Amino acid sequence: MKYAVIIEQAATGFSAYVPDLPGCIATGATKAQVRQRIQEAVEIHLKSMMEDGDPIPEPREQVDMTKPRKRSKAGRSGRLLSL
Repeated sequence: MKYAVIIEQAATGFSAYVPDLPGCIATGATKAQVRQRIQEAVEIHLKSMMEDGDPIPEPREQVDMTKPRKRSKAGRSGRLLSL
């Protein structure tokens, strides 16, 4: 199973959480560190759920990313481009 992980930059580093696993969070000074820590947190979280007899949730969240298109010369009028 693959769970969506949200990584956010904070004032002193990075934080991460898993929307499908409430309470599963991690922090780190770098993206690499927070990625490592959230992986460990997911493993510990799922192990604890299994030991407690709790059902393991199926991943429901989906992640999609978008980036704005470059403006053409005709789009320089100050209008926002529709995505």
